[in-house]
Amino acid sequence: MLDDPRLLKIVHSALSEMDAVMEPIALDGITAHLTDSLLANDASTIGSARNLIDTRAVGLAREYLQANICRTVASRELELVTGQDRYELARQFRTAYGTSPYRYLTMRRLDKVRFDIARGLTLADAAINAGFSDQAHMTRRFKANFGLSPGSWQRLVRSSA
Repeated sequence: MLDDPRLLKIVHSALSEMDAVMEPIALDGITAHLTDSLLANDASTIGSARNLIDTRAVGLAREYLQANICRTVASRELELVTGQDRYELARQFRTAYGTSPYRYLTMRRLDKVRFDIARGLTLADAAINAGFSDQAHMTRRFKANFGLSPGSWQRLVRSSA
């Protein structure tokens, strides 16, 4: 089971998203990933109600994350908003949107960073404005997701204006 390529991909993905301090919803997503991978090998769970998606709950979670991109969102907040426990929500969110709540939040933050840089904000101000702990954290996420540094993005935007 530990040589299952799906499990290895999930563990690799989870570890590659780790920063010095992980946000609570990131840890919950990793836990849900690992649990799902282990349960995928359990014949008694195949075809169970675990595969159903509460579209209302995942929609509420998505709206809440979007409205709160500039700050750390606690797992407990999402539980209160959706009525689901953090692991079930992480599982359903991934099934519905193809990504974890944490990754969704990170991508919305990065969208905000790109917009703010294009508006002329400094890289440090864009990072803080989008809810990153500092410019270095934003730079790591930006480069990992877009393949270029925020400074390169800034130069591209300025040269095309």
